Amino acid sequence: MSNSIPSVPLVDYSIYTGSLKDLLIVGKTLINTINQYSFCIAETDTLFKTALQGSDILLPDGMAIVAGVRLLENKKITKIAGADLHHFLLDDLNKKGGTCFYLGSSEHTLQKIAARLAREFPNVRFQTFSPVYATEFSTIENTQMLDAVNAFQPDVLFVGMTAPKQEKWTFQHKSTLDAKIICSIGAVFDFYAGTVVRPHSFWINLRLEWFVRLLKEPKRMWKRYLYYGPVFIKLILKEKLKRIFKSKY
Repeated sequence: MSNSIPSVPLVDYSIYTGSLKDLLIVGKTLINTINQYSFCIAETDTLFKTALQGSDILLPDGMAIVAGVRLLENKKITKIAGADLHHFLLDDLNKKGGTCFYLGSSEHTLQKIAARLAREFPNVRFQTFSPVYATEFSTIENTQMLDAVNAFQPDVLFVGMTAPKQEKWTFQHKSTLDAKIICSIGAVFDFYAGTVVRPHSFWINLRLEWFVRLLKEPKRMWKRYLYYGPVFIKLILKEKLKRIFKSKY
């Protein structure tokens, strides 16, 4: 991460500490988010961990990350969700008459995104591409995606392939992608399309967005929050105890 980007360490990562309006974009910039789930998954997935560490900007997308930074570094930072980043960048593009590209999800979801984008941000020119659904992409499939993006040369590339696939893919192909800003934003595609409804701002402001998502999608979300939540706490407390022991001895 560039020294010009305000950040604070969280174990093996550099977490962005500024606000969205303070984002300093210089040259090609890869932006990812991290939450307790991705933090834990990366502990057993080396390629994923490398991709997150290779972010130019790594946003704290979760109250667990915010709390972890507070406990380990005594720093107060603000949660920045992928949906917040998405809206911020679209608003900026709309003011400038910029361009963006949506790579990922289904054609149905992309069509809904396109319709809403045309209504809400009429000055933004955009294109979309729905890749095949696969655990790993073939050389031909990767070439098709790269060609689609590079032919348009967007100011911002939004990638929605779910974690950890999207972070690995953007990190692997950053150098060959002709886009100024590359963002892995996963579920935001469904939020913006309306195929999945993000919890009301009331719950977000209460820091209970995770709880509402758990209630709405218990089968999909229970492990992310009820299993990996305690795993994350264990990892952070282990780091805290290690530092306490080291300072004393």
